[in-house]
Amino acid sequence: MSILAARRFTEELNALLQKSVCVITSDGREFRGTLLGFDPETFSLCLGDAVVGENRFPRLFINGNNIVNVCVEEEPFDLKGLAERLERVFPKMVRLHEEAGVIVVMDKIRVTEKGIVEGSGPAAERVQKVYEEFVKERSKE
Repeated sequence: MSILAARRFTEELNALLQKSVCVITSDGREFRGTLLGFDPETFSLCLGDAVVGENRFPRLFINGNNIVNVCVEEEPFDLKGLAERLERVFPKMVRLHEEAGVIVVMDKIRVTEKGIVEGSGPAAERVQKVYEEFVKERSKE
C-alpha cells in the first residue's frame, strides 16, 4: 500500500471514531458498537457499548487479524461539504483539517460535526447559522 493510500485509509478510520459500526470476523461473528479507537499498525479495534448476540460489553477489543469487514451503521458527517459551504460565506478564510475532524474559520472559530467548539462573536454566530442550515438540509436527504 502506498503511503498516500495508507494515510487515506487511516483518515477514513479516524472519520469513523465515535460512530456505530458492525465488525464481522473471520469466524463469522458479528460485533456491533461504537468505534472508540484503533491501532493503525494491526488494525485492531476497540468498540464501546458492544453487542455480541445477547451479550453486552462496555469495552471490546478485536484483534485486527480476525477482522473481515467493518461496516458503518450511520452516514458519516460531510465535513468537506460544510467547509465548502463556509468558504462561500467566508472566502479564503476557511481551512479544513480532515484528519482532526475540524474546520477552522478566520483562524479563530473551530467547527466539528457537532457544531462550534471554539470561538464567539458575530462571526461565530454566522458560522453556527451556516452549520445549522447545512445539518438541516442533510437531514432531509
